[in-house]
Amino acid sequence: MSEKIKVYFMGSGKIAVPVLKALMDAPQIELQGVTTQIDQRAGRKKRLTPTPVGAFAAKNGIDVVKAPCVNDGDYLCMLKVFEPDFIVVVSFGQILRQALLDIPEKCCLNVHASILPLYRGASPIAAAILNRDHKTGVTLMQMEKGLDTGDIYRIVEMELSDTENADELELELGRLAAESIADSIADIHSGVCRPVPQDNERASLTRKIKKCDCIIDWDKSAEHLDAMVRAFHPWPGTSFIFKSKKDELKINVTAAEVVNMEGAAGEVLQADKKALIVGCGKKALKLKQLIPQGKKEMSGSAFLNGHRLEKGAILGN
Repeated sequence: MSEKIKVYFMGSGKIAVPVLKALMDAPQIELQGVTTQIDQRAGRKKRLTPTPVGAFAAKNGIDVVKAPCVNDGDYLCMLKVFEPDFIVVVSFGQILRQALLDIPEKCCLNVHASILPLYRGASPIAAAILNRDHKTGVTLMQMEKGLDTGDIYRIVEMELSDTENADELELELGRLAAESIADSIADIHSGVCRPVPQDNERASLTRKIKKCDCIIDWDKSAEHLDAMVRAFHPWPGTSFIFKSKKDELKINVTAAEVVNMEGAAGEVLQADKKALIVGCGKKALKLKQLIPQGKKEMSGSAFLNGHRLEKGAILGN
């Protein structure tokens, strides 16, 4: 290829970092610039924190634009100057309006973390884990006005082991997308790879995760609760309320395991130095790692050192 393909990158989340690095390293790609979301306050002290893409850029000396709104007229004027062939968008976090979608010569290419048309929308990674799917993947699609409804250029799949949490899977999907992004862009640019419309009859939609989605209901099966723990790790976390005579504590469960034991929903089936196991609607859940409110992460048995909890006790929903 005599001339490099001009690409502008827009991304924010962890999944976007490996894709950005792959574009930087690809000999056929001219990376024109990078835009990410503005820094947000995070943590107990509410310190301004860059996005994962912003942090990667700072560490590697990459100039990055932190845009509060990419549909703003000044931003659009800046972007038009580059005359990009492609704008690659990965876990960016803002809706792109038509004026921006029309800027690149070829297309705005989105990397979506599911096998479209399954799991359109905001939380495809959590949805795949919650539904205990046997596989997932990344879809390279042409962006349009609709929510993840554009034509598909390429899908890359991977098997799931039913043990992944959302944090791990996001990074793995980022690496999967990174392996094919440069060659896919080259194939689209040359016309070798052509877009295929989605089958809208097979489509499913995900929404933003709310904290109320992540509260444990012990009447659910242990398999479902284990999937919740993995799907909502590290944010917003899967939790229950522990009530003692003195107070109530919110307990985040960060790691769990399905156990082939039976008992009443919420019944403490084992509470000793070896394990903390609670009955569910079907089977039981071993609470391997916990974060009690205001404390650091600890094992289930370590939690029992400071909190009296006997076999046969019932944890409420």
